[in-house]
Amino acid sequence: MSTTLLRSSTARAALRTSTRTSARLAGLSFTRSKVTLPDLPYDYAALEPAISGRIMELHHSKHHQTYVTSYNTFSEQLAAATASADVGAALALQPLLNFHGGGHLNHSLFWENLAPRAQGGGEPPKGALATAIDDTYGSYDALRAVMEKALAGVQGSGWAWLVRDTVTGGMGVRTYANQDPVMGQFRPLLGIDAWEHAYYLQYQNRKAEYFKAIWDVVNWAAAEKRYEQSG
Repeated sequence: MSTTLLRSSTARAALRTSTRTSARLAGLSFTRSKVTLPDLPYDYAALEPAISGRIMELHHSKHHQTYVTSYNTFSEQLAAATASADVGAALALQPLLNFHGGGHLNHSLFWENLAPRAQGGGEPPKGALATAIDDTYGSYDALRAVMEKALAGVQGSGWAWLVRDTVTGGMGVRTYANQDPVMGQFRPLLGIDAWEHAYYLQYQNRKAEYFKAIWDVVNWAAAEKRYEQSG
């Protein structure tokens, strides 16, 4: 295995911004403090063959890092615009903050959604979440089919999420464009990235193969914890 696919402590330190926050992957708080690129709990190549190590390396260290850096930059600009009472500049920054902040949040949750096979990746859901899936969709395989259809329907870039409705308590599959995060009455349980940078280097135009292969490394244990916390 190439050493470039391994997350050495030096590489992890270089990827982080200098300012630390107390945010955690599943409970990020977007304040004036800078956000940081989270470490992965597995090596880049650990999800092969479902997702290549090279894709993981680029996706995490380049694409996600860009969202982190950009969010911090635009946050500083917003603080300056607010301090100078420049309402126009502050309003102009909001779409950029939403996009890059959403990209950071979505990817932070996404990394938790994945795990190597040796660490439980690909094992079907259990417990209350499994029961809810069966009650809603009839079976785990039926849910997978619904998710794959939703992912195939994403035009351009976006995500498909299994969510829980905090008002009704029910669950559903929802798609979000670009880097729009799951918000409002819905809580994210499991998300799959449908942006080309998540699969194209390995699967090219065969994105349906990626949507099927990723189930081999889905970490349902993380989704189960989110389900329990959303009730």
